[in-house]
Formats: sequence, C-alpha cells, structure tokens
Amino acid sequence: MEAIHSSGAPSAIAPYSQAIRHQGLLYTCGQIALDPASGKLVTGGIEAQTHQAMKNLAAVVKAGGSRMSQVIKTTVFLADMADYPKVNAIYLEYFPQAPRPARSAVAVAGLPLGALIEIDCIAACEPADQTYQY
Repeated sequence: MEAIHSSGAPSAIAPYSQAIRHQGLLYTCGQIALDPASGKLVTGGIEAQTHQAMKNLAAVVKAGGSRMSQVIKTTVFLADMADYPKVNAIYLEYFPQAPRPARSAVAVAGLPLGALIEIDCIAACEPADQTYQY
C-alpha cells in the first residue's frame, strides 16, 4: 500500500490519507469543497461546492497516477437530495464520455465543516512507466 498526497487538494482534516494506491487501484478519501490554498469551504451554494469537490478529487486522482477517465466508481454524499439534479449536471462536465463510473448517491444527516457535498472514488492506476497529459 502507498499513501498518496496532492498539494492540489486540501490536506486531510483528520487522521486519514488523501488516497491509498494498492494493487493497481486508487482509493480516495471523500473530497469536500475546501479551497486547497485557504483551507476554507468555498461559498456559492451546491454548484460551487460540487465544482470544488470535483477539482479536489481530480487532483488526488492525478497524484495517484490515474486520471478521471480511469475512475471506476464514485460515491456522492449530499446534505440535501434536492440538489441532485444540479450535481448531475456538473458531474457530467467531469465525466463527459461513456462509460461513466458506476455511482452511488446518498443523502446524509451532515458532512464535515457543514459541506453540502462530498465525493470519493476508486480509480484504476496505469503502470508506472506510462505517462499522460492531464
């Protein structure tokens, strides 16, 4: 197992790794809409928070030696299921082509720091000798 860290995503706010790479797969922690530079939750509602969470997720995926097109499964946690249609529209911007990852989406009673959304994923990792432009 190898712990992965990206400076392009917020540092962990509790005792966990941003991601773990193991046997060709990358398992990310949940990403909320923290701005990596300030460490503060972005403002602007569900749309802004979804974009930031996806950007954070993409940074961790890249640091782990994968890319968004290699994401196999995502889990989306929402503070309010009424936001689901807005999240879906933004989600398509980050996964524009089929096949899209398998996905679970659930409403939860609360998320860290009062976030409206949290997203994690499992991605396939390319062999170490492969290089890609992101």
